[in-house]
Amino acid sequence: FDPWKLAPDAPPADIVLVTHDHHDHFDMDDIRKIAGPGTVIVGPKVVTDQVSGFETLTVAPGDTVEVKSAKVTAVPAYNLTKFRSPGVPYHPKEAGYVGYILDMDGRTIYHAGDTDEIPEMRGIEVNVALLPVSGIYCMSGGEAAEACTVIKADVAIPMHYGFDIGSEDDAQRMRRLCKIPVQVAEKEER
Repeated sequence: FDPWKLAPDAPPADIVLVTHDHHDHFDMDDIRKIAGPGTVIVGPKVVTDQVSGFETLTVAPGDTVEVKSAKVTAVPAYNLTKFRSPGVPYHPKEAGYVGYILDMDGRTIYHAGDTDEIPEMRGIEVNVALLPVSGIYCMSGGEAAEACTVIKADVAIPMHYGFDIGSEDDAQRMRRLCKIPVQVAEKEER
């Protein structure tokens, strides 16, 4: 999902899922680090229109596609309460940005993308939910914990913090407030 600031020795990928075209989610240099001749890059049109040299698959919210051995469902990702200027969200619904539900071998992962808690999260049932927690452009740690009350997940993992914005405190806030188990990943040193 959204390769960015990858280590030089990052493992190769058969499928790369990109949620939107912002620099911290879509970086062709990082994609080239992990993509090979058979890699499929999946993303909204604003992403796939910028990819060359690799097979692409364009998705919009609501689409379900089979890619290699995975079932990939694109779900909406947008802001309701985060604005770059009054009335102008950082991630507008009309832009068609996505999150993903990835189903492989009966295990499901929800990658929310850059989003607030949105009505479309109700009814999502997955094994693992990856939720942004940095605030400003997406949910805060507290808002992500609240989103876990409408998402049915076995475990949640905070993401989107510790580089440009957000900190470990945001992830720990989600962990403290969430009513389901939360696994905070250890930060890699690069």
